[in-house]
Amino acid sequence: MKRAADIVFSLVLLLLLSPVLLLTAIGVRLCSSGPIFYRAERVGRGGINFEMYKFRTMHVNAGGPVITSHGDNRIFPLGSFLRKVKIDELPQFYNVLKGDISVVGPRPEDPKIVNEHYNTWMMETLCVRPGITSPGAVYYYLHGEELVDPSDPERSYVERLLPAKLAVERAYLDRASFVSDLKVVVLTAMAIFGTPIGLQVKPDSRDLIAAERWAQVKFGGPE
Repeated sequence: MKRAADIVFSLVLLLLLSPVLLLTAIGVRLCSSGPIFYRAERVGRGGINFEMYKFRTMHVNAGGPVITSHGDNRIFPLGSFLRKVKIDELPQFYNVLKGDISVVGPRPEDPKIVNEHYNTWMMETLCVRPGITSPGAVYYYLHGEELVDPSDPERSYVERLLPAKLAVERAYLDRASFVSDLKVVVLTAMAIFGTPIGLQVKPDSRDLIAAERWAQVKFGGPE
């Protein structure tokens, strides 16, 4: 049922948002020379690598660390906006149709991050298809800017953010269902569009509490 829902949801969304996709493609081409899409190598289910599609938001051959931070000068102005509202992620629905990822699942990481920094319990998040969004992705969206140091984004990411984000992902796997996935999609939309206007959004308190079993982070319980 999850796979069928992924396919239907992705087809409908890509059709409805086709004008947005077209305008974004034109904007990327006009704002920065190079390809419209960026193919990011990521680690999927079972530790198998795949290419994940995004609208390109950085200048070509910019180099630098695999983790970006707020104010990263490799990102061109339109790219910064696309990242903020997550439009750059929309091509990943093509990955959903291919079967590389699901709509909801642990966010896939760069092979370098997985190979160098994943421990045993983190590897357990590779037992399912990764996703476009997840409770961990919401946590990253809400806390990434404050926890990732622009002077050393990769180190601060793996030390401050990665364990907490993956603990939330791991906790969610124990209770994931079709209904809870729908709630994650709604939570994601609330985080992207509601947070800028002051809406208080955070992952489900059950995931935050359970995540403390894996990460040495005090997330706190329900308020």
